Amino acid sequence: METLNSILDTIDGYVWGIPLIAVILFVGILLTSRLGVLQVTNLGNALRYMLHNEKHGEGEVSSFAALCTALAATVGTGNIVGVATAIGTGGPGALFWMEVAAFFGMATKYAEGLLAVKYRKVDTDGKVLGGPFYYIETGIKERFGLNFKWLAVLFAVFGVLAGLLGIGTITQVNGITSAVATVFPSGEFVNIGGNSVSVSTAIAGLFCAGFTALVIIGGLKRIAKVSLYIVPIMAIFYILFCLLILGFNFSKISGAVELIIRAAFNPSAVTGGVVGTIFIAMQKGIARGIFSNEAGLGSAPIAAAAAKTKEPVRQGLVCMTGTFIDTIIICSMTGLAIVVTGAWTPELGLQGVNITMEAFTRGLENLPAGATVAPFILTTALVFFAFTTILGWAYYSERCLEYLVGRGKKGPILTFRWLYVAAVFIGPYLTVSAVWTSADIFNGLMAFPNLIALILLSGIVARETKIFLDKLHNGKVGD
Repeated sequence: METLNSILDTIDGYVWGIPLIAVILFVGILLTSRLGVLQVTNLGNALRYMLHNEKHGEGEVSSFAALCTALAATVGTGNIVGVATAIGTGGPGALFWMEVAAFFGMATKYAEGLLAVKYRKVDTDGKVLGGPFYYIETGIKERFGLNFKWLAVLFAVFGVLAGLLGIGTITQVNGITSAVATVFPSGEFVNIGGNSVSVSTAIAGLFCAGFTALVIIGGLKRIAKVSLYIVPIMAIFYILFCLLILGFNFSKISGAVELIIRAAFNPSAVTGGVVGTIFIAMQKGIARGIFSNEAGLGSAPIAAAAAKTKEPVRQGLVCMTGTFIDTIIICSMTGLAIVVTGAWTPELGLQGVNITMEAFTRGLENLPAGATVAPFILTTALVFFAFTTILGWAYYSERCLEYLVGRGKKGPILTFRWLYVAAVFIGPYLTVSAVWTSADIFNGLMAFPNLIALILLSGIVARETKIFLDKLHNGKVGD
């Protein structure tokens, strides 16, 4: 196992090295510049469109349902475990770089949503297939006359692997079962595949696999319906408890913000040498931020393409709110809760979800029985967040597979669904380090083809945006 971890760490170092981080930031900065800081100037319109579905639009689900499907895939263990992992390994400064990446990532996510709708394919029966594979293949060919289908295929292959073996299954169920085992420790152990695991871990994994099978067999509409109810309720639930923690520690917030900024540029001075370079803080913050909000990965536009809309720009704005909600709001609250309570400090020796668990325990101790119920509150949020991410990525990776094998091939799709359920089942029995490293690798590989397309098609994004905003300002955009 040590050899495997060493190999994965080496690959991860190459994939998530300076080149990818530089390209992700470059694409976000490029789009922010070409779009006139759209994520600030049109955030109000984006939030309004998020709640107001477009009339007479073509697609499979409403704009809000498409957003909830995307949020289902993004609001997951990355918001709870990922933030804790970033701060635990990169210091508090990792949160700063996570927010920087998210700010520019909003422009990236906007462009992804716009291009997904512009270049999607809609059948006569109203079924939609869209996402990076289509704007890579069709958009680049129309714009430059170049055949980049090979790049679209590459993206789809990495998308299938990311869903099946990375961000979609193993990391999510691993986070769920780890949290459940912490809250419900069991003295009973069972042997599964040569691994000795607690009964609570085995039961939690079995339930996750069972419920996953029940939902994903129903396809997009069932996934969207489940997400439409779970995501908003759980997001509000989690945010309220984070606000309680910050309220109880209000006097420490300004100091925590100062600490985060100082650690972003001089991490060793804050962490006592545990984190020695700015690059490590940047790498952990940006990698975990991308894991959480997926800006640049090309996953969210797969859901955006299914939205009932005729306006690519409008859906791009709705898509942009996903990064705002996921990272600017939820991840920020998790990170601040961890820093103000001191749960991140290396002396505690905590990792992953246990860091956030400690933050909730300390932060809610002023409530009656707060320290006792805090782990249950966090576990509930984590279970639902991670479960909806499993569902969202089931849809993403299945659409990638559908692009590879062709429409109407029920055999490969049904086989993939059961393989997906199997991956959820085995996830709890893999080591945490290997799980997260594998997820990082697949995320990075998936991002490369998408980022190339976003750079090449940035002119199209800027042109479409200008046309729509001119019409909007002249009152020519209807409902």
